[in-house]
Order: sequence, then structure tokens, then C-alpha cells
Amino acid sequence: MPNGTDPLVRRTARGTDPRASRTARGTDPLVRRAAGRLRGWGGVAAMALACGLTASLTLLPLAQDGGTAAAAPRTSGPGVGTGVQVKADTCEHPEASLPPSSADGPAIRAIKERGKLIVGVDQSSYRWGYRNPEKGVLEGFDIDLARAIAKDVLGDPEAIIFRTIPTNQRIAALDSGKVDLVVRTMTINCKRIEQVAFSTAYFRAGQQVLAPRLDRSITGYDSSLSGKRVCTAEGSTAYDALEEKSFGAVFKDEGDGTKDDKDLLTVPNQLDCLARLQMGEVDAVVTDNALAAGQAAQDPAVELKGKPFTEEYYGVAARLGNDDLVRRVNQVLVGYRQGPWQKAYREWLEKDLPGITGPPDPLYR
Repeated sequence: MPNGTDPLVRRTARGTDPRASRTARGTDPLVRRAAGRLRGWGGVAAMALACGLTASLTLLPLAQDGGTAAAAPRTSGPGVGTGVQVKADTCEHPEASLPPSSADGPAIRAIKERGKLIVGVDQSSYRWGYRNPEKGVLEGFDIDLARAIAKDVLGDPEAIIFRTIPTNQRIAALDSGKVDLVVRTMTINCKRIEQVAFSTAYFRAGQQVLAPRLDRSITGYDSSLSGKRVCTAEGSTAYDALEEKSFGAVFKDEGDGTKDDKDLLTVPNQLDCLARLQMGEVDAVVTDNALAAGQAAQDPAVELKGKPFTEEYYGVAARLGNDDLVRRVNQVLVGYRQGPWQKAYREWLEKDLPGITGPPDPLYR
């Protein structure tokens, strides 16, 4: 799209209808568990458990240098899409973002003056953002996208500082200026667009139940959760979903959000829930199926139950007001959807999350 254009009508490729979105949830800690079941880096997790460390201890910043919407006309074709007019007082299409642009603004200029893009990521979500135990570097689907943004803005995919942040600190990290962007399986929803500025969606997921494979009493997000102890991450949309409809599940800790919070059922990072599940402290986990698929790949003793019960879209998050940075990310995503996205999907996600034919179509306001 030419620089400087800003029509109300924008894109969502291949003629699909604009989507309704909600719910998210990220993950983050090193898994604490009895040794051996997490493939690839269970030894690290077991060591943390043996030393009495909590998963949230890994969340210290680690730096690594190196009412109504009117439908608009649609145009089909790769990289071309549909736009909507969105009234300011509605949230019918929270995933609608600013039109793409390569023009520099104050946020982009500040990054260029610094010479580094600072990105908040996860370091222990298998296949999304995790530290390779052999190479000692961060890898995954989100990491590839973050590097693509750094390459476009600064000309070098290594001109990036990764800072690991927990699920419940993603928005705070942006507000404080600790990071320029968050690329961390962060769902776009109506509540969050009032707190941060999102890019267009780069992945579609849904909430689902994760439970032990041998436990046939849990069949999904339904009445089979009645009386069951269910774990979610603090600040996640999984927790919001259970608050709205819990089916009688027990999912709140006494003292949630206070100094007396035991972090048993509601935890700082989603991967803490897997550790709780493996130790028998909870009966099930509710999280994004995209993340849960990676957890099931790490531990064959657990599996996804039932079907996804929401439709959610991940976006790159920036601080409110940094419109030039959001537009630049959207410009990067225009090209990323034409090949690099598919390459990253095949490398990181296809084995454990098969059947996805391409990225979600962008929607602009």
C-alpha cells in the first residue's frame, strides 16, 4: 500500500468476513517439574524444581543483544483484503488496526537513534518463544517475527534486545517504556485495545482445555469441569472466560492479586499451569490451543480435550500513541504474510498444530 494513504476502507485478504475476537493468554516460566518428561529442556525445569525455585523467578528481564460497523467493498487476492468503518464508541472489530506505512515518526526515530529494537517475549513457550538449551539462544515463531521487524526498521535482524516478561506484565512493560513492542502470543480483545495499540492479527487461535491423557472424566470446556481444579494465567483471557462461565470449576485462589496469593490456580505464567498439572496440584488447564499444543508436544502424558471454544487473534502490541510504530509493523506484516509466515509455521508449528493454511487476513480501520 502506498505510504501516506489512510482510507477508511482497508483489507482482509481473500474475501473473508471480518472476525469477532476475544481471549488470550501467553506463557513464560521455565517449567518446574520432576525430571525427564518435558522433551528438550526438562532437565532445566527439574533443576529449578529441585532447588525450590518458582517459575516466576525466570521473569527478570534478560537482555540479549544481537455501535455498528458498515462492511466495505472487498478485493480478493494475496495480500489484499477487506476493511470496515469502525465507530470510536464500538468494539465490534477489535482486531482492526491502522493502515500500514513505512514512514518514520517519533517512535521509529527513537529506535533508530538507539540502534536496537527492544521486544518483550517469552522464553519458555515451546515453539513460540523459548531458549534453545543447546544453542543458548531464543527461538520460535514469535522470535522470527520480532527479528523480521528489527530487520525492516534497522536493517539487521540481530539489532534487537529481547526482554522476557511474564504474561501478567506485558501491558506494564509497554506502559513503562521497558520495551518497544510485545511479540508474545498476545490476544487482541476489546479490553486490551484500550490499554495498548495492536498490529493486525498474525495468528488465529482458540481457548481449549488441557488435561491428563488418561483422565477420561474431563471432556472439554463443559460440565465435566464441575468441581475440578483448573489453572489459568493471571491477566489471561482464559481466566476471563472462566469468570464468565466456569461450569462449576474451581479456578480462583484465595487472596488473588494480594500478597497472600498462593499462585496455585492463577499463576504468573501459563507454563506454570503445566507444572501444576504434572504435579497433580490441578486437574486441568485452560489456555490457547496454540500454546497447549506445544505443551502437549513436550509432555505426551497430557492432551487437548474437546474443541476450541473461542476464536482469538494474536497481535504485536505497542504503547498507545505510538501510531507510527504500529503502522510500520503492519507494513512488515504485509510482506511477512507472503512467504516468511508460511516458512516459520512449517518450521515451528506445523508438526504440533497441523492444518493451518495461512495467516489470518489483515483488517484495517
